[in-house]
This record gives sequence, structure tokens and C-alpha cells, in this order.
Amino acid sequence: MPLHTLAGMRSFGGPVFRQGDDGYDAERTGFNLTIDHRPEVVVGATGPEDVIAAVELAASRGLAVGVLATGHGPSVAADGQVLINMRRMDEVRVDPAARTAWAGGGARWSHVIPQTAPHGLAPLNGSSVNVGVAGYTLGGGVGPLGRQFGYAADRVRRIDLVTADGRLRHVTAESEPELFWAVRGGKGNFGVVVGLEFDLVEVSRLYGGGLFFPAEAAADVLHAYRRWAPTAPEEMSTSVLLIDFPPIPQVPEVFRGRYLVNVRFAYTGTVEEGERLVAPLREVATPVLDTLGEVPYAEVGGIYNDPTDPMPAYDSSLSLRTLDEGAVDAILAQAGPDSGSPLIVELRQLGGAYSRPPAVPSAVGGRDTAYTLFATCVLPPGGEDGVRAVHDRLHEAMRPWDSGTLTYNFCGPRDAAPDRVKLAFTPEDWERLVKVKAAYDPDNMFRVNLNIPPAA
Repeated sequence: MPLHTLAGMRSFGGPVFRQGDDGYDAERTGFNLTIDHRPEVVVGATGPEDVIAAVELAASRGLAVGVLATGHGPSVAADGQVLINMRRMDEVRVDPAARTAWAGGGARWSHVIPQTAPHGLAPLNGSSVNVGVAGYTLGGGVGPLGRQFGYAADRVRRIDLVTADGRLRHVTAESEPELFWAVRGGKGNFGVVVGLEFDLVEVSRLYGGGLFFPAEAAADVLHAYRRWAPTAPEEMSTSVLLIDFPPIPQVPEVFRGRYLVNVRFAYTGTVEEGERLVAPLREVATPVLDTLGEVPYAEVGGIYNDPTDPMPAYDSSLSLRTLDEGAVDAILAQAGPDSGSPLIVELRQLGGAYSRPPAVPSAVGGRDTAYTLFATCVLPPGGEDGVRAVHDRLHEAMRPWDSGTLTYNFCGPRDAAPDRVKLAFTPEDWERLVKVKAAYDPDNMFRVNLNIPPAA
């Protein structure tokens, strides 16, 4: 049985696990199995008081604090430290009159959308509804509504945060403007988020879905997309996935053992206008599958069909300042159907509202990025070195188009070095962030992440 107290410390409302306890492994494990956390203590937090007690425990022992909500984007292992599992803190409250929602630190978008959709409202969620609200939002937040409404971080009203001194702070632009600015973009570097309030937008349905093209059409489709994308209105968010599906029973038969190019669309306009906009891409080749149509916003996760089962995956990303003929050819050479590569690559168009400054400034960087290029590989046992080399070759090939910035939420273990983390922010914002860090976490307790260190 898990403990609920530790010697010399206040009691916890939720379970506390140490190595060897039943339940320790389940509590320390997230969605991405690449990072194998081996913490000294795992706290299954049930509320802010448990988070405060966990921070006090870490402070008393000189340990760092890591946070696990869904574990989709791990970067650093919490070995020998205190790990807080937030999954029990999944409460959601919606105020349809104010068009706002509040979500606990462990809530996923799958907890939020069913409560907002009946009111004709939507959050600025991610493509996967199984991703955690807090980490996704405060790392920027690039999703199916972003080109029209901007980064999710820019819609945050309040952040409920436990800082390194054990205080629960209700942080707003008025109460603590520097901390509010820094957490929206720098996320878990400044404390443990136990909840946040954010604006909703009036969207009840989409024209959305995907076109799945066969391997022999990959070059034609990707070149047609790069010519088409700059003409798309801001109400249209798109991405392209290049994937070689494995021949296993878990994969639907239509995809099994096939290399496919999946162009995904999320459009807030009418079905008729959506059909007209998509027509040039439909004409490039005959799709293997066409799922485009009107979609209730409650079913937005079906547009992308992101995986739901935990797996070990090695991720990396880069930002592109443009997508021209040479860039497409380079992507195809590294991850196309004839490359023999294990890479799964996704190209997301940004621009639109992403490029505009928010009403309340935040630390989110990369606002001049035109596209993000995200790459992942399923990691075989003992195969990290080989997979890392594949990612390195992709990054080297894309160097002529690389903007030199990173999208913070798409960073992986490859980007955990300080010189890489800095690329997610402007130089001016980085200098400001390390000063805020020094003010609120001078000992860098919150360093089990893509770390922003305190200023000297």
C-alpha cells in the first residue's frame, strides 16, 4: 500500500510512492516511455495542499521537483528527485456567460471539450485531446484553431501556481505581471501549475478531416501543398503527416503496412467554402481515404487521430522560415517513401494569428515562424543512438530553411541542452526569463524540464 505521510512532513491527501512500493511504476510512467523516471518519491496529488507538501518535501531534502500530467513531452528524467503526478487534479469548470473555463493541473482536453461544446464554445486545444491542458497551453499551444485565434497561452487569464517557497499564488497580469508573462511560454520552470483559467471561443463545428494519399503521390502532394498553403485563409489550419504504418493488427486495414501522406484540415467556415478551398489538393491524386466533412467540435480529436496508447518515442523539431521547392525535396529525401527512414514527420502551417502580438504580452517565442517540422520515431530497445542519428541528419538537411528558433512544446530530449532551450525565445525574452526565474526559483528547484536557469 502507498504511504500518505513521510517522516517529519505533513500528511498528503493522495498516495505517496517510493521505489519498491506497489503502484510506484504506474505512478511514475507517462505517455511517452522514452524518459524512464526513477524518482525518490512520487506524490499522487489530489489538490493544491498535496503540491505544497511535495514542494516543501523537496526543499527540505535539497531535491528538484518534476511534474507529470500526461507525460506526452518528457525531456529530462526525474531520477532521485520528487515527482508530482497531477492526473487526479482533473476538475473542469465552465462559465458559458463569461466564455471562460478553469482546468485543474492534471486535466486533459478530453475533460474540457465535452463541457464547453454544449454551449457552442471551444478551447484552443491541441490536435490530440489526450494532451494535458496546463503543459500544452503554457508552452504556447499550437492547435486546430490557432491560425485564426492565436496561441493558447495568449488566452490565459489566471494561473494558480505553487512556487518554490511553497506558496499558492493566483497569478494574473495585474497581481504579478512578470511571473504571469514568464509562465505563459516558459511553463513549468517557475512552479507547479495546479490550475488555470482561459478564454473560450465561439466555435461549435468545423469543416475538417483528412486526405490520405498513397506513397507514389507523396512528391506531387507535398509540392502542391507548399504552393497551396500560402493561399489558405486564417480560418483554415492545416498540417501534413508523412508516415509508414507498420503491418500490425492494431493499425486499421486501410493503412496497415502502407506509406501514406495525410493532409489534415480544420476550417471554421462553411462546408461549401471548405470544399472549394480543398479542391486543388483533392485533384492532385486519388486519395486512399477522404474523411473531409462537417465535424461537431466535440469530435475535433478525430481529425488528427493521434495515438492514444503509451509508447517510447524519440522526438525533435525545428522551425522553418519558408517552405519552397528545395525544402520539400529535402523533407522527401529524409523521410519520403523511398528514404527507408523510420521518421514520422509532421509539417504544420503557422502564420495568421500566431504571428500577431497578443493583447497581453507573453514569453511565447517563434511568432515569425512559417511552419514547424516535427519528427518522431518509435524507439526500439537500445536504439536511441541510431534514432538520434536519423534526427540529426534531418536537421542538417533542413539547415538552409531553419529559422533558428524552436517551438517550445515540440522540443524533445535532443533539445534539453541550455543552448537549445534558448532558441525557443527571443534573446531579449531569454534575459528577462532568467531574471524572473532568479526571483521566484533561485535554487532552480524546477529543473526537471526544458530548463530556464536562474540568472547568476
